[in-house]
Amino acid sequence: MIDAAASFGKVMLLSRRPSAAGDPKKERLIIMGNGPSLRETIARHSDILKESDTLAVNFAANADSYHELKPNLYVLADPHFFRVGDDGRSSDPNVVRLWDNIASTDWPMTLYVPCKAQLPDAVARNVHMAVRRYNLTPGEGLRGPVHWLYRHGLAMPRPRNVLIASIMVALREGYRDIYIVGADHTWSRDLWVDDRNRVISVQKHFYKDNDKEFERVAQEYAGYHLHDILNSLTIAFRSYHRIADYAESIGAKITNCTPGSFIDAFPRADLEI
Repeated sequence: MIDAAASFGKVMLLSRRPSAAGDPKKERLIIMGNGPSLRETIARHSDILKESDTLAVNFAANADSYHELKPNLYVLADPHFFRVGDDGRSSDPNVVRLWDNIASTDWPMTLYVPCKAQLPDAVARNVHMAVRRYNLTPGEGLRGPVHWLYRHGLAMPRPRNVLIASIMVALREGYRDIYIVGADHTWSRDLWVDDRNRVISVQKHFYKDNDKEFERVAQEYAGYHLHDILNSLTIAFRSYHRIADYAESIGAKITNCTPGSFIDAFPRADLEI
């Protein structure tokens, strides 16, 4: 009860009116995480990806496959994408490139961003793109009241990463048959502490990160202790179980088609659909 009351308090303080919910009659959706296994999935199943509704995330638009796969939906969540300087542009060249690539999208695509996010003018003017807003407010507690918040787009299970936000966006958009690929989540394999007591985390993607991105991630992890990182992983994996419970309550099916994925909340299958 206390957690639910706290969640409603957070909603009152942090949430804004999101875009309207979609019609729950849509075809299947494939959510493409940026894990290294996505390379294999694209190589083996590019025909399925091109024939299905797909959702891309984060720096996917900087990969060569972006213009090949032409995702229908795109979700951004990290505040890093929306931080700009006095000139109205990000200081991170990878983010600048990302927005330039999104702005150049020449097929129908819906971009989902947090309610309070500001978009570059070139993206807002793109006639091929619809922009929809969602809330990243965390919601926990009694199942009934919290599911009500989820259903109305006012909160979601604690969004430790963009995949959590993407699944919740997809469910509210009306998709009831969701497949996940590229969600390796094998972070614990690439986590260690060096001889200077610095926590090192190598986050691998299906595309090759450049030195600037490695430097940014290293700076973000500076000052964090191992227990901080492990606690963050715990929150993320627990959120997937809360998503699974919510999905079942609204008659949705989520299938994890990522080979070797560490996510244990959803049933597994190959992408032969």
